[in-house]
Amino acid sequence: MKQKTLLATAIAAALVLQTWSVAAQDAAPAKADQGSAKSLETVTVTGSRIRSVDVETSQPVFTMDKAAIQATGLTNVNDILARMPSMGTPDITPQDTLSSGADVGGRYVNLRNLGSQRTLVLVNGRRWSTSLGGLTDVSTIPVSMIDRIDILKDGASSIYGSDAIGGVVNIITKEKFEGAEANVYYGQNGKGDGETQNYDFTWGHSTEKNSIVIGAAYQQTDPMWDRERPETRYADGPRHPDAGWSSTGPYGRIVDPTTKQQYVINHGATDSSNLANYHLYDGSTNADRYNSTQDMTFRAGTKLKNLFLQDNYKLTDNITLHGMADASVRDSSAQLAGYPFSTGNTVGNLFPNGVQISGQNAYNPFPGQDVSFFRRTVEMPRVTDAHSKIYNINVGAQGYFQFLGHDWTWDADYSYSQNKIHLSTDGNLDLHKAQAALGPTTIINGQVACANASDRAAGCVPWNILAGPGATPQSVLNYVGYHESARQVSSTDDYTANVSGGLFDMPLNAGTVNLAVGVEHRGLKGSYRPDAYVAAGNTTDLAANATTGKYFTNEAYAELDVPLLRDLPGAQELGINIASRYSNYSNFGSTTNNKYSFRYRPIEDLLIRGTFAHGFRAPTINDLYGGPGQSFETFIDPCDTKYGAAATSSTVAQRCGTAGVPAGYRQVDGSGTPIKSNTGTQTPVPFVSGSNPNLQPEQSITRTLGLVYSPHFVEGLDFTVDYYNIYLKNQITSVSASEILNLCYVQNDPSYCSRFTRKATPGIDPSTGLVQGSVNALNESEANLGTLKTEGYDVGIHYRLPETSFGRFRIASDSTYLTKYETVSSPGATPKDQVGFFAADNGAQAIYRLRSNLQLDWDFKEFGASWTVRYYSGLKDQCYTATVECSSPTYTNPWWPSVGMSQKGSVAFNDAQFRYTAPWKGVFTVGVNNIFNKKGPFYYSVPTAGTGSPPYNPSFDIDRYWYVSYNQKF
Repeated sequence: MKQKTLLATAIAAALVLQTWSVAAQDAAPAKADQGSAKSLETVTVTGSRIRSVDVETSQPVFTMDKAAIQATGLTNVNDILARMPSMGTPDITPQDTLSSGADVGGRYVNLRNLGSQRTLVLVNGRRWSTSLGGLTDVSTIPVSMIDRIDILKDGASSIYGSDAIGGVVNIITKEKFEGAEANVYYGQNGKGDGETQNYDFTWGHSTEKNSIVIGAAYQQTDPMWDRERPETRYADGPRHPDAGWSSTGPYGRIVDPTTKQQYVINHGATDSSNLANYHLYDGSTNADRYNSTQDMTFRAGTKLKNLFLQDNYKLTDNITLHGMADASVRDSSAQLAGYPFSTGNTVGNLFPNGVQISGQNAYNPFPGQDVSFFRRTVEMPRVTDAHSKIYNINVGAQGYFQFLGHDWTWDADYSYSQNKIHLSTDGNLDLHKAQAALGPTTIINGQVACANASDRAAGCVPWNILAGPGATPQSVLNYVGYHESARQVSSTDDYTANVSGGLFDMPLNAGTVNLAVGVEHRGLKGSYRPDAYVAAGNTTDLAANATTGKYFTNEAYAELDVPLLRDLPGAQELGINIASRYSNYSNFGSTTNNKYSFRYRPIEDLLIRGTFAHGFRAPTINDLYGGPGQSFETFIDPCDTKYGAAATSSTVAQRCGTAGVPAGYRQVDGSGTPIKSNTGTQTPVPFVSGSNPNLQPEQSITRTLGLVYSPHFVEGLDFTVDYYNIYLKNQITSVSASEILNLCYVQNDPSYCSRFTRKATPGIDPSTGLVQGSVNALNESEANLGTLKTEGYDVGIHYRLPETSFGRFRIASDSTYLTKYETVSSPGATPKDQVGFFAADNGAQAIYRLRSNLQLDWDFKEFGASWTVRYYSGLKDQCYTATVECSSPTYTNPWWPSVGMSQKGSVAFNDAQFRYTAPWKGVFTVGVNNIFNKKGPFYYSVPTAGTGSPPYNPSFDIDRYWYVSYNQKF
């Protein structure tokens, strides 16, 4: 992937200028003092390497200062950034209970709904640690150490390299701090759960030569449980409390080996060997089913400890040494309901017929015949504890010198980051021991015992699995349970060197032509080591193979800023900026990305700006080298003749028939019961997902055009509007089950029809519940697939009113209006414009047409207050059924997975905060977020894994939340 660039001269200039910089320091120390002073008056704006006295640039940068951060009443960077209208739902959220993997438990950001991997996170302009999947956990950055947050809402690969497609989040920490500061924070949800405690302490001291800042922080957030709220108590929400129950309940269900009828033991009965104690299983009622959400965390609890150190030492008048070290330890814990243990989901290489109850087992009601069973082990909820250690270290030097009669700056840095995660899981079953406990039994000393002597010696205890909860002693659970351990580690070594300064002055006092050049070498490596016993398929947990890999990149860039006109009628300022970055990767080759920007100020009050930028995202180690794994997917089959696309499209129905799907086919759950709504069901057999070593980088083109208007006749008023257009191609994506099936049958792409198989034999499989035509295997491996186009407008109005006798008032309004979010799943496929939808693509995000924040802030002497309104526009959602919660029952389009559409209304949340500054430099703050306890609509498109717990939208507040805090400066 190559483009014509400016790099040939840029690289040469970089080498020459770095050589000159050393000579200049030695040759002209007297001028260096003057240059140093001048350079300190300039700043480096996020998105550019050129220092300037102007903070308004050609690129759209939004800044949250310390006051704006504190006004949110939040203590996590991800929660603070999620309030921005241009932010989408992260790929993994705190309430993403059903997702698995080392990234679960972290906190991430997602700019422009493009995905968390496409948002580059920097700290002080340098990359922060990332996981194997390319995700940056921003919760590891202590809020107490933050001076401001810059959000560049523009592509920036020409400056920063990979990942800066959606934009850049640059977190700027406190550089100088004198004295000490302590903060205490406590918050709680209206239901009395999800308590958050935060304690931090910062100390700093500055001398003529040295400035040091040290910070320590501790945060604890208690878990929230699905069962505590009507919004989350049931899988399909409070309006459908009887829907979404699992077909596998806590009372044992068996299959008659002769008639194939299914029986469930009478609740409370313990004599499971007597068939008279059973009744026929009825999948149409919930008597023998199970509401698994009652045992699940809605939002996982976390504990976070952090230490931060930053130091700057003035070695000479024009050379400063700097260093930063950050260490974070995060512990999180999430709980799932007990495993839905059955013969069907244990079929494999270990047990070709699945784990069964032996015909010689004393608890088998069909003596002499091995039987299939179903039983959810509610006594053993599955709990995953994640212990994460994240380290970031940076050391370097920067300096000033004069060259060609202009000020120049240089810097050289080394950064090292490491992300170590240990996952510990309990609640899954050892299949070998489970089969032994369900195997042949004998009588020893009048007690039922495992017949196999070696099994007994290993602790085997017979399992009366059909008797239900309360009938299984702890000794059995201890024997069949398996404690598993997995580890992930990733690290980055990053070397950078930059130099920038003025080349020459333009005619007519237009300004100085500035150049920045730099080089970078970055190496990434990592591995994931699953529990070997689990990876071999010996347990009920999803098997996954090991991941290991590494690659490095060598890069060079050049940025040229040219002021063309200044202080002329009709052209108070006109300038252009050109940047180009060459990247050579050890795994896929080279790529070059250019960016062209302009700024034009026809009058002093008005700035017009625009950019055109190429961008890219390199595949991550997990994308390239991740071992294949298993997952249970919730999907809707387009061949379902009631809720799938075949219900309304004769073409789809014909394609399904040609593929061997029987006429009148209904998608079924694990008990063989047809689905009851458009939300689909979870497959009782695992599907496979994996990496692809042949992946190529994603590529993007970003266009922006905007204006900044600050009328001189209204002091304190600023108005901004920026148009953006982003085109992304060669998307690296794991194709979901729903997408694969729709691509095959709806889009008629035969290449995807080979990714899955269906049960060919007639009748129902008693061990899985699958009927003829059901999908029984599917591969979701990653591919460079499809495109995405998004465009819209960012609008900001900020007005600081003149001071009055009642105090100072400030009004701030920030909005994002989305006009397009169009995805194309594969070449030739039908484009899907998902603006205003709870969309199925990109992790099932809410693609709002309009998000807006309005804030009124007031300060008077020692008092202050703010009121914030957060607005989310309405969304189109899947109907629950064609007749229930369905505003348009006949609505169809070429890509919607089922018939019907339900229009959900807009939502606004109100936040209030009051603060008081005491005479002893203490600040008391009291606040309430979602003060009116507003509840959002239920969305039946919310996935069970990827973003949160359906049907509640993870973007919305679930409760009223109040908090108090105290800040003391010393």
